[in-house]
Amino acid sequence: MKNLEKKARAYALKNALSHEGKAQQGAVLSSLFHEGLKKSEVQKYIKIISEIVKNVNSLNIERQEKEFEKLQDETSERKGREGLEELPDAKKGKVIMRISPAPSGPMHIGNAMVASMNYVYVKKYLGILYVRIEDTNPDNIYGQAYKMIEEDSKWLFNNEAKIMIQSERMKIYYKYAEKLLKKNAVYVCTCSSEEFEKHVNGMKNCPCRILDSKENILRWKKMLDKKGYKQGEAVLRFKSDMKNSNPAFRDFPLARINLTQHPLQKNKYRVWPLMNLAVTVDDIETKITHIIRGKDHRDNAERQKMIYEVLGKKYPWSKFLGRFKLRDAELSKTKIRRAIEEKKYSGWDDPRLPTISALRKKGYKPSAFWKFAEQMGLSESDKVMDGKEFFLLLDNFNK
Repeated sequence: MKNLEKKARAYALKNALSHEGKAQQGAVLSSLFHEGLKKSEVQKYIKIISEIVKNVNSLNIERQEKEFEKLQDETSERKGREGLEELPDAKKGKVIMRISPAPSGPMHIGNAMVASMNYVYVKKYLGILYVRIEDTNPDNIYGQAYKMIEEDSKWLFNNEAKIMIQSERMKIYYKYAEKLLKKNAVYVCTCSSEEFEKHVNGMKNCPCRILDSKENILRWKKMLDKKGYKQGEAVLRFKSDMKNSNPAFRDFPLARINLTQHPLQKNKYRVWPLMNLAVTVDDIETKITHIIRGKDHRDNAERQKMIYEVLGKKYPWSKFLGRFKLRDAELSKTKIRRAIEEKKYSGWDDPRLPTISALRKKGYKPSAFWKFAEQMGLSESDKVMDGKEFFLLLDNFNK
């Protein structure tokens, strides 16, 4: 890129003036990327950029201000964004947010980026962050993950987040299911999966849909009864619109019978809420005000809005982030767990793995992720890069 040194100095000065005279190298790099610097060129220029940042930080603020007056035309307000964007309707002490890891394994860098985005906003507004372990699917739980997620959260969020476990809140989900039944907003469907698929494809109502709330409550009790319906014979469904243009929104399921033994609850419960019911209930009960999550949850957000509307609640402000992926690193917890079991790695904190425990062991600080997340901003663009590029940037934020 043209005038790299001049632009690097301009952005270093701008960043320093926004941070009490101390520029952050990662922030300068982020601005230069927007100006045209290629990630493949970072290694070539990083020494020059580091020296510029070091020199700018050695100046007093008065000198920085004078220099920036001469170079400010080299920067752009849009490309040189400083700090976090404001959240709509956000007030100090009133922002409540959450992250929702599944206990299929510990947290990895992909989780950490989205989680850190939530945390930096909670810090900005002096709010509350919940770490909600979503474990209402007994089929996909790794027992050791509970402790790992708790340890990762305490480290990443400076021991300031509140940890919740969904399977400890089952009675609350049942209470809300009964509320929806009384409102005739849901029904218990006893059609086979093949039969219901035909109704969905034909945009026709399921015969179970016309039953009154009294009959549905009886069916619900039969779902809960050990002598009642068997696994696969009944599903609690939300009454949406069977003519919705998106088949995924047509009378979607909210709860099912699952007899798999749960690591924490054992065989205490047989009816388990699915994600959209449990998430909606918890968001309402904890008074979540703002939600930042991956864009793969866009459809789930629409389903949850429908439930909010039936319950007469205002849906939180919501923003979706692009996927975070490393080309040369495996982020599937299931695959990593299998590799550990096959002795390909020494454990979850093996330095070759992209897990929080591994990075913590290698000396990374939580603040490196906070700074990285702040520079990424609220973008729906996917972040795909090589591991080498990612760690080069993270190293800069770790200083």
